[in-house]
Formats: sequence, structure tokens, C-alpha cells
Amino acid sequence: QVQLVESGGGLVQPGGSLRLSCAAPRNIFSIYAMGWYRQAPGKERELVATITSGDTTNYADSVTGRFTISRDSAKNTVYLQMNSLKPEDTAVYYCYAKLIRTYWGQGTQVTVSS
Repeated sequence: QVQLVESGGGLVQPGGSLRLSCAAPRNIFSIYAMGWYRQAPGKERELVATITSGDTTNYADSVTGRFTISRDSAKNTVYLQMNSLKPEDTAVYYCYAKLIRTYWGQGTQVTVSS
């Protein structure tokens, strides 16, 4: 079992910024990709951003230009820098790591509200 530890969620005003972190155990190798999904109340879980072991990134259209995903391979940690946040970004954000199978974090709440 691979435990992913997430941090960085919280309450922020529209236009503000937050940075999410997700750490996988350092003794885990062969992580093909890591990233973030989110799920808002009453909606399906949607992909937000991914980054591969080769540093290829992919973003949902709704966050392109506002969110940036990055990773520290030495720490097996992925980051999601979220800028210009909007109320519609409010959701529980789930980190994932894709190895032979996919593992999920516990989720962190992001609330964008004035």
C-alpha cells in the first residue's frame, strides 16, 4: 500500500492563491505520473493536472494559465500552484500516483469564497 500525504488546502478569497503538496514515500520508485483530480459537491471527479516522470504536463482547460503542476523527484512530491482562484475551483482535491496501479490521497478541501 502506498500512502500519499496531501497538504495545503484551505479557504481563500477569489483571485487568491494556494499551493497544494502531495508526497509519496521516498522509497517508492517507478512512479509513471502524479497529479490532481477534484470533486465539487454534486459533480463528478475531474482531472485537474498531471505530470509524468518525463515532466510532461497536462491541464484541464478550466485551469490552464492559472494552475501550475511541478514535482520534486528526489522527494517523490508533486505540487499544484493555484493562482487567480475562482469560486468554481471550490472542491475536494485528490492527489494520485500512478505506478503499476493507481493510489489516491485522502483529499484536501479548497474553498474559494469572499
